[in-house]
Amino acid sequence: MSNERVDILFEADAVAARVTALAAEIGERMPQAFTLVGILTGSFVFVADLMRALDRAGAQPKVEFMRLASYGMGAKSAGEVQVLSDLHGSFKGEPVVIVDDIQDTGRTLMVARRILADLGAGPILTCALLDKPSRREVDFQADLTGFTIPDVFVVGYGIDWAERYRHLPHIGKVDTG
Repeated sequence: MSNERVDILFEADAVAARVTALAAEIGERMPQAFTLVGILTGSFVFVADLMRALDRAGAQPKVEFMRLASYGMGAKSAGEVQVLSDLHGSFKGEPVVIVDDIQDTGRTLMVARRILADLGAGPILTCALLDKPSRREVDFQADLTGFTIPDVFVVGYGIDWAERYRHLPHIGKVDTG
């Protein structure tokens, strides 16, 4: 890890503008009151900014979190989604937007959607800040995405590499060369 550098893919201003646009899209598709369900840990910054942008757009979102894991401490998905911390309370008939940092294999959002559907939530939208379609392993596509990226390892804006780089205000690509 000592030789890596982070090259900026999306400046903080570009990320903020895209979050505002996603909030407008969600506002058009959801009722005024609904629940954002963030997938921890990588989405926490995105969820916070999205919640504030939704408020500015006239929505009144509640927020909940669930912890799912597929990466662990590595740079590649382990291929299996583990539920580390589940949701509490009733979601029956509750409109929900599931928010994740990155959609790559498609498994995490697919599992989260199934969990919420099993709890009776609906309608359900899925939203990923980043999309890596070249890594898709299951037939699942988020309803809304912020940016499409190639198969590179990204950090910043809450996204980490072995718990590092979450603090960066932009989204960058890790270069280990």
